[in-house]
Amino acid sequence: MENLLLIFTDYTIRNVLLGAIVLGLVSGTLSAFAVLRKASLLGDTMSHAALPGVIIAFLITGVRAPLPLLIGALIAGLLGTLFMSLITSTTRIKQDSAQGVILAVFFGFGMALLSWVIRQPGSEHAGLDRFLFGQAAATVESDVITMAGIGGIALLLIALFWKEFKLITFDAQYARTIGLPVGLLDVLVTTLIVIAVVVGLQMVGVVLMSAMIAAPGAAARQWTNRLGVMVILSAVFGAVAGAAGALISSSAANVPTGPVIVLAITVIVIVSLLFAPNRGILWSLRRTKSVLAPSPVEPNAQAHVVGSARPKGVYEP
Repeated sequence: MENLLLIFTDYTIRNVLLGAIVLGLVSGTLSAFAVLRKASLLGDTMSHAALPGVIIAFLITGVRAPLPLLIGALIAGLLGTLFMSLITSTTRIKQDSAQGVILAVFFGFGMALLSWVIRQPGSEHAGLDRFLFGQAAATVESDVITMAGIGGIALLLIALFWKEFKLITFDAQYARTIGLPVGLLDVLVTTLIVIAVVVGLQMVGVVLMSAMIAAPGAAARQWTNRLGVMVILSAVFGAVAGAAGALISSSAANVPTGPVIVLAITVIVIVSLLFAPNRGILWSLRRTKSVLAPSPVEPNAQAHVVGSARPKGVYEP
């Protein structure tokens, strides 16, 4: 109860909680599309690719304000997406291999830049390494406003292009036949996933952000076959995990918020995999046992079945 009261009285806890909820809502909503489009690993690639953008934005601006750093991360993520598309379209390298190449190259470049910047004299670069694993405790009100603004744009675009996104997710070929710009819509969806990654960098970091792109959608998929319901459930699961992670980390000393958020969404995924109706493991085992179990047969009925199976003309005493 005391921790709940701190939400209204403690400035840091309130900002961390609101930021975690924004992160969960945005990443959860985009997670549903990422899972259905089999692009869950795209979040992992783009989160790692965003690191050099953060460092380069700092080198250009000389400030650690969240907005320019997030813009740099967004540009780097989009460049990573562009290079990945070029690799898959101009070579025989498959999508998963291209993602691995982009992840390794961009993240390695970002780590090299980060190591070089940290070794430079001065204190203005302090805190840049928080983008690796996140530092939710450093979230201030302006950070929450920035995250909410960027995430709100992503959610607005989803609402505006809902029918188009739904169609290209389930039947891209039909979308082409009716004249929809499938290529541009694919780029837009990928851009929104990159935006979701950028929103969560400060809270969760580049290393763990991939979990928030894959896990909420995977959990929501176990409960429903309808896209609208899945998107809502995925957003709710993400927000609940964010709030739970923020509250749990605030109630214990030296417990980082980002990893706890990831653990919370992991628990939601496990519960969904086990107990979701129709798709849950326990429900599947129950249906399997009911199918394999022999149905009881009454003695008279069994005698009738055996007798009727005898060939005609056989004498029965």
